[in-house]
Amino acid sequence: MRWLWVVALVAPACTVPYNGTAGSAGDGDNGDRAPCTPQHGSLGTEVLLLCPGGEAEWRRGGTVLGTSPAPGLALPNASLAHEGHYSCHHPVTGETWATICLRLGYPPPPPAIECWASSYPQAVNCSWGLSPDPLLDTDFVATYRHGTDTGECTLTGPRSCSFGDLQVFSLTPYELNVTARNPLGAASGALSFLLENIIKPDPPEALRVSPIPGEPQKLLLEWNPPSSWPFPEYFPLHYRIRYSRDNDSVPTTVGPYELTSHTLMDLEPGSLHHVQVAAKDITDSGEFSAWSPPASGTPWDKTGALWEHGNRHSYTPNPLGQGNPGAESREPFPAGIPDPWAGWEGNL
Repeated sequence: MRWLWVVALVAPACTVPYNGTAGSAGDGDNGDRAPCTPQHGSLGTEVLLLCPGGEAEWRRGGTVLGTSPAPGLALPNASLAHEGHYSCHHPVTGETWATICLRLGYPPPPPAIECWASSYPQAVNCSWGLSPDPLLDTDFVATYRHGTDTGECTLTGPRSCSFGDLQVFSLTPYELNVTARNPLGAASGALSFLLENIIKPDPPEALRVSPIPGEPQKLLLEWNPPSSWPFPEYFPLHYRIRYSRDNDSVPTTVGPYELTSHTLMDLEPGSLHHVQVAAKDITDSGEFSAWSPPASGTPWDKTGALWEHGNRHSYTPNPLGQGNPGAESREPFPAGIPDPWAGWEGNL
């Protein structure tokens, strides 16, 4: 007869990360893996783990901690090293009376809120932070008020939200309220603002830097408005430009300009230049966007560079003005491609 052995692995109902300290290494998550009751405590305070019996033997994971009288085990000045899986037992029979999963952290502080309108006038985006971080799972409820109107700010991330249906040019401020709640408590924060004061576009997109043929000290810049800006024809933007030579630590800022193109002038010939663009509402409401990702380019090379059929052919002006210009330094043209300088007489 053949026997079939089946081994079942059962995950615990509660597992808490353990940060071991000297004398307790390895006892945070081993042994006594029965389902446990979550308990939360504040860091730096005395935490009392309650046991429903009287005097009890306490264990942490598979390690016996000793006996403690009722009502339970006190942990003075609790730190993250105290987090773990605890159990209390009958001191003689070892019967398990209770199991506890201890998590430590802080009550949430009032959220620090910031809001901006990168897709004005369609929506307002808001985010918030907590300092110090509670270190515990924290839920948030975000609402806004405008005069007598109220609504929900829809969560778009763990600590961010967005709302629309905006009234432009209103002198009544909006107010965003965020309530943070975790097992140790709750706190609220609020931010009041006028809509036009928080306009902040996203950075311009698709920045291009191009040489201008025959212009050794100029670069042509072209870019697109941010795609998140919904109505550039009705709510136009203006732009400022930041540029610098390669390895130059001090950039030059110019603008603002209303067009989505600009020619940089009086540049150093032959030098690589790095360029960025930022956008702002044309009425100067709010603030400039962050700088766009950089793009780079070098002005047209006045010593000459002729590109034809995908191949580069260098030439230099003929200082003597005789024969084909630069004939002595020109690379020969491939077979089948006419030489544009053939038969040309004169000076450059």
